Amino acid sequence: MDKEYVNGAVNWRGFVSAHWDIVRFRFMFRLGRGISVTKADLQEEYGIPCLTYGEIHSRYGFEFNPETHPLRYIGFDNPAISKSSMLFKGDFVFADTSEDVDGSGNFTHLNDDAEVIAGYHTVIARPLDSTTSRFYAYLFDSNAFRAQIRSKVYGVKVFSVTQAILKEAKMPVPSKNEQQAIVAYLDRCTAEIDRLLTDLQTQAEMLDRYKREIIAKTITGGLESTVQTLDSGVDWIGEVPSHWAITKTKWIFEIVKRIYGKEDRDVLSITQRGLKIRDIESNDGQLAESYVNYQVVNVNDFAMNSMDLLTGWVDCSPFEGVTSPDYRVFRFFPNKPQCHAYYKYLFQMCYKRRIFYRLGQGVSNLGRWRLQADQFLNMKLPQPPIHEQEEIAAFLDKKTAQVDSLIADINEQISKLKQYRQIVIHDAVTGKIKVSEGIGDGN
Repeated sequence: MDKEYVNGAVNWRGFVSAHWDIVRFRFMFRLGRGISVTKADLQEEYGIPCLTYGEIHSRYGFEFNPETHPLRYIGFDNPAISKSSMLFKGDFVFADTSEDVDGSGNFTHLNDDAEVIAGYHTVIARPLDSTTSRFYAYLFDSNAFRAQIRSKVYGVKVFSVTQAILKEAKMPVPSKNEQQAIVAYLDRCTAEIDRLLTDLQTQAEMLDRYKREIIAKTITGGLESTVQTLDSGVDWIGEVPSHWAITKTKWIFEIVKRIYGKEDRDVLSITQRGLKIRDIESNDGQLAESYVNYQVVNVNDFAMNSMDLLTGWVDCSPFEGVTSPDYRVFRFFPNKPQCHAYYKYLFQMCYKRRIFYRLGQGVSNLGRWRLQADQFLNMKLPQPPIHEQEEIAAFLDKKTAQVDSLIADINEQISKLKQYRQIVIHDAVTGKIKVSEGIGDGN
């Protein structure tokens, strides 16, 4: 972060052109609030498109157009609807809460005349002069501006961005001609950077898809392409080598629930990056008042979040610890040893390919789509001979490591390009480079 805005102390006058104005946010915008509705009020069709704070954080950064960026709807008859929450082209919508400091100041900018309403946990900022709104969009996207917001937000687990914080933020305001030149320059530069980012993200997605496909193919079909096969009778398994068995989960695994009763073991969380030891001293995330009733997880036990089949995960534990009594812990029968790595790949594939999801029940739109124990235990699984399980696992370990290394290299390039994009925006909107007729010249 540049020294000019460490801790949010932005010395605009120290590095913007002398003839630029430095103006507080409140003199350039009228502020308002989105409507007070909940997720339950939103519907997939019919009504007024509604932009919520979650979409600002996760989907539509910088700008959005409801014609190409789909939104959910609020019913026309909803009593919360008000004219003050209706958006106009050029309006900005800030998320008024964030789960981390870095997300404080996240916003989006309406670049279309379509009818849209701002939803819950949002602050509307309407420019007094909408003809220059795109310049403001680039300015608000700069680290220099965001540093002011981040230095003022308050909260512990949720950080609040209030209208008062926005009102006091300072912003450099060049002449309209300079703003237009800066916008033209940044439109061109960021379009090229974004094209490169899209290409890299596509490459990473293709590699990830290839990894998922090679896992699925190998887990259910083995390593030998010429071996005789037969129909497994299970649609997601398909053809398997004829010497493999098709076995129900309950003939390989037993579910175990052993309440530990003490608090001297590591607490384990199930994340989509695997089982992690939770830092209970940091107060991050949802913490229980006591871990006495947590269940035992031993090395080589499997643990899965069977309560949420959309965002849950399963892993084979490398740790001794305890985990939530709501999770499912299971292990091989002692007299029926199998390859842990093979079945870890298989079960994780069942999350990735939504195989567990098809067997679940509950309320999926509320994150309560669960896999009941009887459905899990009666699932049919491929069961190769144990030496083939080990060969398959070793092959996949090597193959996925190669693919993950390529994806990591691409992600590093993406990270550097995003940093470069920020530098380009920062230098233009703060006057570090002179922009004339859409061309940037170093000063």
